[in-house]
Amino acid sequence: MRQSTNNNSSLNLVTSLDPLSPVTEAYRVLRTNIQFSSIDRPIHVIMISSAQRGEGKTTTVSNLAVAYAQEGKKVLLIDTDLRDPSLHHVFSLPNRVGLTSILSNQYGLQEVVRDTVVDNLSVITGGPIPPNPSEMLGSFKMQSLIDELRTEYDMILIDTPPVLAVTDGIVISVLCDGVIMVVDAGKVDKERVKKAKSSLEHANARILGAVLNKMNKKDRKTAINYYG
Repeated sequence: MRQSTNNNSSLNLVTSLDPLSPVTEAYRVLRTNIQFSSIDRPIHVIMISSAQRGEGKTTTVSNLAVAYAQEGKKVLLIDTDLRDPSLHHVFSLPNRVGLTSILSNQYGLQEVVRDTVVDNLSVITGGPIPPNPSEMLGSFKMQSLIDELRTEYDMILIDTPPVLAVTDGIVISVLCDGVIMVVDAGKVDKERVKKAKSSLEHANARILGAVLNKMNKKDRKTAINYYG
């Protein structure tokens, strides 16, 4: 049985709290750009990651998921950052069970998928932190789970650990139709972004584009042109 919550306290979920704000509109533009980038190759599973911690990937993937759900699509958001899960904080959900509970065969899928206060949007939290995250994410069980979920949801969005921190993101990328990199424009070194991109390309990941966070106003036009 699915579990639900009526407590959405996260101030970072702007697409849900303020649907008419310019920031919310920016997430709708991102959603549209993704659709335009995949005319010949439909995209159902998207991984959102970054080169390093603190660049805003969890905020980005959460708001993008809401934007897709508001479009009427059936959306599932999965937390695969098994070393430091955080999606349950964004959606004010318990994390007693989650993805690791499925991968370790302790719980079934329907016992772990949680509805949110956002119509059409469900979440699988990370669950208890395991001793072997990379092995769990690279398992046949994980691949089978994604294949099963593809038949149930219109869009699946996956939050991963930073690419340069651990190999988990690279492992997940092979299960996805595309990858979006989140870049803190004023924080992360350009060479680290290039290194993360190179690592994903080495694994044959399809990089759809990048989202630039914390830009100066004078850089915004450049950023819009950069995406895609």
